Amino acid sequence: MDKKDVEKAALKAGKKIIDHTPEPVKKKVEEKVKEKAKEKFVEKTEGKLQEKANEASEKLQETKEKNAQKVHGKGEDAKEKLQDVLLSVKDKLSDVKEAGENFQEKVSSSDDKEKSKNKRKIKGANQIKKATDIKSSTKIKSSNDIKSSTDLKTMGS
Repeated sequence: MDKKDVEKAALKAGKKIIDHTPEPVKKKVEEKVKEKAKEKFVEKTEGKLQEKANEASEKLQETKEKNAQKVHGKGEDAKEKLQDVLLSVKDKLSDVKEAGENFQEKVSSSDDKEKSKNKRKIKGANQIKKATDIKSSTKIKSSNDIKSSTDLKTMGS
């Protein structure tokens, strides 16, 4: 006999016993049966919930580990790509540096006359006027200081 068959037989026997028992005893038995059924239901439900929570936790852990592996893999790829880009930038900068040095050599090796002319044209830092060298408003001539025609000397005087 299976477990289900035993349960069915017990249920039938229980129903027949309940039919033949007096009313006050039926009520007490019914209350006890309801309490037991409630306890069994709670136990089974808690067990199933615990199982599902454990399964979800395991799946979450597996997913977390897979994602961690993916992140590390992609991080390594990104690191390699970044190194390649930095190396290419370094090469390009060295080319630019060489071109600048060549340009500087060409400019410095040009004619000495041109150099001296260019040097005369360009002012040095010490030749540029400072704020103290600029005239202030008190040093500007006023209308009283300007010579008029009466102030000019004539040839005969």
